[in-house]
Amino acid sequence: QWQLVESGGGLVQPGGSLKLSCTASGFTLDYSPIGWFRQAPGKERERIACIEPSDESTMKGRFTISRDNVNNKVYLQMDNLKPEDTAIYYCATEWARGSSCPRVLNLSDVWGQGTQVTVSS
Repeated sequence: QWQLVESGGGLVQPGGSLKLSCTASGFTLDYSPIGWFRQAPGKERERIACIEPSDESTMKGRFTISRDNVNNKVYLQMDNLKPEDTAIYYCATEWARGSSCPRVLNLSDVWGQGTQVTVSS
């Protein structure tokens, strides 16, 4: 059974940084695109970014996704955090061979439980 577990969330001051982890079990991340999403209270889930199996890292604004295939993890590095970044953060993938980031960002069906990130002074 494919499973994902997020960790690393917490309370951080505005302008600070945080690095979230997404650990996979039941499958190897080498061949899987992994997406990061977030959901703030009262808002719809938002796509952040996705990393393809062929990429070591990818950046989107203040966020950088990287992968560590040896330890079966994907990371989300978040810099210059703002109060509006407060949300539950999730990693996800699609349970399918040959998936890709466009599919993961829209069709993910394997989700972690989420980790809370709170940006506040």
